[in-house]
Amino acid sequence: MNRFLALVAAATIWSLPVQAEIPITEVKSPGGITAWLVESHDIPFVALELRFRGGGSLDTPEKAGAVNLMAGLLEEGAGDLDARGFAEARDALAADFRFSAGTDAVAVSARFLTESRADAVTLLRSALTEPRFDADAVERVRGQVLSSLRSAEKDPGTLASRAFDALAFGAHPYALPLDGTLETVPALTRDDIAAAHRGALARDRVHVAAVGDIGPEELGRLLDDLLSGLPETGAPLPGPATVDLTRGITVQEFLGPQSVIIFGHEGIPRHDPDFIPAYVANEILGGGRFSARLMREVRDRRGLTYGVGSYLYTLASADLAMGQLSTANATAGAAIEVVRAEWDRIAEEGVTAEELEATKTYLTGSYPLRFDGNAPIARILVGLQLLGYPIDYPAARNAMVEAVTLEDVNRAARRLFRPDNLRFVVVGAPEGLPQD
Repeated sequence: MNRFLALVAAATIWSLPVQAEIPITEVKSPGGITAWLVESHDIPFVALELRFRGGGSLDTPEKAGAVNLMAGLLEEGAGDLDARGFAEARDALAADFRFSAGTDAVAVSARFLTESRADAVTLLRSALTEPRFDADAVERVRGQVLSSLRSAEKDPGTLASRAFDALAFGAHPYALPLDGTLETVPALTRDDIAAAHRGALARDRVHVAAVGDIGPEELGRLLDDLLSGLPETGAPLPGPATVDLTRGITVQEFLGPQSVIIFGHEGIPRHDPDFIPAYVANEILGGGRFSARLMREVRDRRGLTYGVGSYLYTLASADLAMGQLSTANATAGAAIEVVRAEWDRIAEEGVTAEELEATKTYLTGSYPLRFDGNAPIARILVGLQLLGYPIDYPAARNAMVEAVTLEDVNRAARRLFRPDNLRFVVVGAPEGLPQD
């Protein structure tokens, strides 16, 4: 284990206490960049997380995959350093940089030692502001993306997700595959990649969280130095997505022994007063515990799947209530019938007081366990910013869950679960599907 990884491992155990009420400070840099900071000086390193709003949703249909390809090239040479030179410089500093594109953001994760902070920030700045996009690097990363896309054509889970997104989002950019397609990715030019870089990485859309051995004034100066070379504004963000799903089943034939089933409809916005009660209701229906209704009815009592769950999926421009399972082709129809029955039942009958209390105990007890180290805390805090939460949310969240009453959760369940809009997308060779 190298020195940086050893320190990170130690930090996970010894740095911040495992609690949700962590001391968060809002920092405003002299140049106007806002960040959330958790100071922890026990271990001499910093975890820094940046999110640039937009991500793959900035792609156009003919340039699908451009932002993803651009993000994959940020560590493939910058400034005077080619890909190998950049990697060697990073390793010499015992730093760790990761770049990725998501549907709503480009993510930048950095970890570096206090003693080499200045040089690490200089190197990271070059990746963000002076990427080379050398021809050999472009073709190498393009080849990796194309290989992944070819593999995805044989993956029923990926095919089901794409089909569901196409139905849910129509002409909105959310319907485009984040990685692009086998038609669009080969056609992307260096100019397209450079344009994606200018459009996606801009100062007006960055969110920042830092955890570790750094103070507010130091962080402010660091951020101005790191981001000063980026454009002030980026490409226009997409507008709201209209989710117009109707009750029914969409089948995409795929040869194999199992069917992958994704189901869902429009959800409740995160800042709606009923969101927390809806979150609790969904945990009762299809959360991660074996006691959730879907697991009990579909898996335990009928043996139709190894696992099934539902979740609230919130994007910047859309909100969904969704779920997924895999089952043998011969039992696909039966599995769908059970999911529908449970979706109907929770909307009509609600939940019991016993289910509510058990679920609140689980949710409030498990929440602090997410804050188990500097890097996870930084990721959580930047994610909260991206979703528009206030800085006191980690401290207030459990109290909001505790405050949910039986009346609240059942009201939210009636709003959230909409049997008349529940759409199933099935990829496989399913049998016994119910008639719609």
